[in-house]
Order: sequence, then C-alpha cells, then structure tokens
Amino acid sequence: MSATLIDGKAVAEDVKKKVQENVTYLKTEYNITPGLATVLVGERPDSRVYVASKQKACADLGMNSYANTLPADISQSELLQVVQGLARDSNVHGILVQLPLPVHIDAETILGAIPIEKDVDGFSPLNVGRLSMKNREPMFVPCTPLGCIYLIESAGTKIEGANAVVLGRSNIVGLPMSFLLLHRNATITICHSRTRDLPSVTRDADILVAAIGKPKFVQADWVKPGATVIDVGINEIPDATKKSGKRLVGDVDFENVKEVAGAITPVPGGVGPMTIAMLMQNTLTAAQRAAGLIK
Repeated sequence: MSATLIDGKAVAEDVKKKVQENVTYLKTEYNITPGLATVLVGERPDSRVYVASKQKACADLGMNSYANTLPADISQSELLQVVQGLARDSNVHGILVQLPLPVHIDAETILGAIPIEKDVDGFSPLNVGRLSMKNREPMFVPCTPLGCIYLIESAGTKIEGANAVVLGRSNIVGLPMSFLLLHRNATITICHSRTRDLPSVTRDADILVAAIGKPKFVQADWVKPGATVIDVGINEIPDATKKSGKRLVGDVDFENVKEVAGAITPVPGGVGPMTIAMLMQNTLTAAQRAAGLIK
C-alpha cells in the first residue's frame, strides 16, 4: 500500500491564510504593514527565482516587499552598508540575504549585521545558539526546518519518543532540524558523509528527514516500513520528456520509497511551499514584536 502523501502546498496555504488574516488586522487596527527586505547579490538564476517567489508571497498576503538587487562584484563594505541601512529602517521588519553570496563576501559578517529581531531567516548565530540550548527560545527558527515540523505534525506522526534520523548536517537545514526534533523529545541521529553503513541507520528511523543534496539518494530498502519521510532535497536531473530537458527530484527515490513509507512528501510540492509560508509567518511575527503586541 502506498504511503500517505503529505501535501505541502495545502498545509502552506493554511499557514498563509492565517498570516493574511493577521496582516489585515495589523493594518486595520494599528496601521502597520509587515515589511520584508530581500538582498540579492549577483545573477544566479535559482537565487532570482527564490527571491521572486518570496516577493510574490509578500504581495499576495498584503505585506510590503523591499527588493535590493546588487551586482555580483559589490564589495563587502558596500554590501554591509546596505544591510546596516535596512537594519535601521523602521518600515523593514525582516531582512533576508539570499545565500549563497559570492566567494569574495564573508557571509558570516553580512548575516551578523542583521539585528536578531529582524533575522526572519533564523540564521543569526544568536538565534541558532538559542535554538541549540535547552530552555532557550530563539526569536526565529530557520524556515525550512520549521516547515518540516509542521509537515510531520500534519501527517499525524508522533514526534515524542520517536527515533528520528536526519541526513545532512548543514547550518540551514540539518542541524536546526535536529534541534527542533530533539526539543520535541525525539531520539536523534545525525548522518553525514562519514556515517558508516548508512542504510542500517536510516532503517531504524520512525521519522527520516533527507537533506543531503543528492538526487534519489535514499532507496526503498533504507526505509523502515511505515516511517514518515520528509524530503528536503531539490535536484535537477535530465528528462527528455520535458520541454526544459530536465525535472526536479528530491533526495529520496520517491516512486519506490512511497511503497514502503507510511507518509512521504513529494518534490516538488512538499517542503518547498512550507519554506516560504514560514518566512511569511516569521515576518509577521517580527512586525507584531516591533509593535509591542507579542514578546
């Protein structure tokens, strides 16, 4: 029997509907419009697409979007001035610097210039540090891992007491994902390129999160029957049947794994929509905090 499909588009629409209602309330009652500033450096096609989707989401939900599109050869000091200017702008509640940055830019320096109260991506060392500790609350949680938690819970999967395996240890997904699961009382194993006998580790997972960046990497015999599988990967592979000559797949061999798993996210249409929905939620939260409506 095939796994239950976890519809990220549907869950994301529910989140965005609630965000839109709160945005309308903020405007009506307090004359405040949440504002997200995006900073795009260079001409990477994928980055342009990602930023455009975030700007469109802002427009759809009634938020302000402030686009900052900068040349790839901008100096670090010039970029730093842009971010610092946005940090001082009271109309800007959230700042998103699209990664990756050009190699001559020190990303940590740029991200460190974003005030913690405007760090809606949740990448500030202060936010990550709080997330990693017991009894500490970050101001913002990174959007993709937070979206994954929503999807796991939407599937009815019990996190407390579960064995959870996270494939990947990146600062953007793997590590914060592990912290979120741990804080919900799962038992966590983090796997990476040096993990021995990876399939034997993943087969013990009640919850498997794949964020390793390799197309169709996770095979059906790696998955525990009935497990919840969250596929964070977005990879392009050749496909002669498509007009573009390529298509998107995840880190999981979806067609085969869905016959073993209990619940699974598709690619596309799974985690991707949730990332943007969580960014909108974080931007709303930043505006509410700035207005003194929440702590």
